Amino acid sequence: MGPVKGVVLDESVLFSVDDDENSTHLLPAAEKMLFRLQYSNLHVGISYKEGLCSQKGALIQHVAVLYTLQLVKLDVSCPEHALQATSSAWDVIPDTCIFVTSILDAVICRNICSKGWTVVLQGLEHTVSDMSGVTTIHKLQDLLITLSRLNKMVALGDSVITVGYVMKWTREKDFLKRGAFPTMPTSNGLTFISIDLDLPLIPQLQTVDVVLHKATDEISSVDEGQMLSISKGVIFSEGMQQLDRCMKHLHYHLIDPLENIIPLLDRDAIQNILQDLDEINNPRSCRIRAPHYLKVSKFDEPDLVEKLNQAQLSLPAIVKPQIACGVSNAHTMAVVFKMEEFAELPVPLPSVIQEYIDHGSIVYKFYVLGERVFYAVRSSTPNAASLLLSSGNKGSSAVIFDSLKSLPVDSTTSLKSDSDEVKLDLDIVTSAAMWMRGKLHLTIFGFDVVIQAGTGDHVIVDVNYLPSFKEIPNETAIPAFWEAIQSSYKSYKYSSKQAADEKN
Repeated sequence: MGPVKGVVLDESVLFSVDDDENSTHLLPAAEKMLFRLQYSNLHVGISYKEGLCSQKGALIQHVAVLYTLQLVKLDVSCPEHALQATSSAWDVIPDTCIFVTSILDAVICRNICSKGWTVVLQGLEHTVSDMSGVTTIHKLQDLLITLSRLNKMVALGDSVITVGYVMKWTREKDFLKRGAFPTMPTSNGLTFISIDLDLPLIPQLQTVDVVLHKATDEISSVDEGQMLSISKGVIFSEGMQQLDRCMKHLHYHLIDPLENIIPLLDRDAIQNILQDLDEINNPRSCRIRAPHYLKVSKFDEPDLVEKLNQAQLSLPAIVKPQIACGVSNAHTMAVVFKMEEFAELPVPLPSVIQEYIDHGSIVYKFYVLGERVFYAVRSSTPNAASLLLSSGNKGSSAVIFDSLKSLPVDSTTSLKSDSDEVKLDLDIVTSAAMWMRGKLHLTIFGFDVVIQAGTGDHVIVDVNYLPSFKEIPNETAIPAFWEAIQSSYKSYKYSSKQAADEKN
C-alpha cells in the first residue's frame, strides 16, 4: 500500500435517522470531518445504495455539492466494482484508497480488499482480527488518525513528518481553506492532523511527530494580580495543560513551548523586551525601536504627569490593557488627548500607556515564518489631529475602541509606498525580525511596524503569536509556513540527538 490518496465514505457513517420524524440528518462530527477532507488534497467520495428515500437522497446530493464529493452508487451485492471504477476515475492505484463504512459483512469486506482497497469499519462491534486489509475505528473522529497511521506505515524513515495542530475551529477553517493543513503529504513531506483536546491525547500523539498550537485560543482565565507565568498568571484550559504535560513527558516537539509565548500575552513584558532593540541599530540606517510606554495600576495616581514625563510620554497617548489576550476586554483601548480624560477610562487595569505615533495612517504588518520574513501594507489609525477631528468628540473625551472590531482607520490613505514621505527600511526591520526570533525563541509570529512622521523611526507597536498571515499570497506564504515547521522539527531532532550523544 502506498500513501493514502483517495477516501470513499459510505453514507452509513455520515448520517443519523430520527425515528420519530423519519428524517435523516448529517452527524455533527461528520461536518468537521468532511470540511477537513475537502481541503486535504485527497480524492474524496460519498457512497450510497439504490432505493433510498427521496429526503435522504436529496440530502446526500446536497452534501456532495457542499463538500465537493464524488457520488459513488454501490451495488449491494458487489460494491467492489463501483469502488474499482472510482479509483480508475481518480487515476490512482486501488491500494492507495480507503473505504469507510459501518455495515459491511466479512464476505464483502474480503471482496473489496481483494481489489486492493483498504476497508475501515466504524464501530467496536466489528471483529476483523483475521481479515487482512481491514481495520477499525471507534468513532468517525478517529478516521484522520487512522489515515496518518497508515501513511506512517508506508513512509520511508523520516520522509513523512506528521504535524498535529491545536486551535479553535474558526481559525482552523481559515487555514484549511488556504490549503495549509493537507492530509496528503506536502512537497517537503508534511502531513497534518487536528488534535482534539476533548478526546484521549495519548492515542492521538502516538501518530504525530510535532504539535503546532495556537495556545492563546485555549486560555481559560488570567489572574491579573499575578506575574504572568504558566504556573500563576495564565491559566490554560485543562486540555491544553494536559497536552503540555504529555509533550514534555513523551519528549515531543511543541511549536512553540508555552513558556516562550508568555511575553506576547503581556504588553508590559514584550515592550520591556523590545527596549533592547537598540542592540541592532546603526548610524547608517533608520532607527528601529519600541514605543515609549508606562505601566500603570491606576489612572488617578497623583504623580502620573511626572511619570509620563520620565517615560518620555506626552499626550495624545494610546492606552491598552496589560493583558494582551485571554480575557474579554483585552482589546478595549483608548486614545487620550487630555489628562482629565484618564478619569473613568474604561480600559482594564493594569494598563500600558503607550506613545501615540503619527505615521501617515499606514501600518506594515510583518510575518516571520522560520527564517523567512514577509510583510503587507495596510491602512491604519489617522494621525492624532485627524483622529480627534474625525471622532466627533471635539476634544471633549477620549476615543474608545475595540482593536478587534472598531479600530479607527483612515480609509482615504494611499497604500502605495512610493508616496510615503519616509521609505520602509526593509533591511533594518528584517534584522529586527531575526533578533526577535532569537530573543523570543519563536518559530512563527507577527509584528506591526509604523514609521514615525518627522523622525523616520521604525516603531514596533504590536507582536503576536502564530498570526494568520492571510495578507500574504498563499502560493508564497504556505510553502514558507511548511518550511518553518519542518526546519523547527529537524532542529529539535538534531539537538535531541546531540544531547543524547553527550549523555552516552
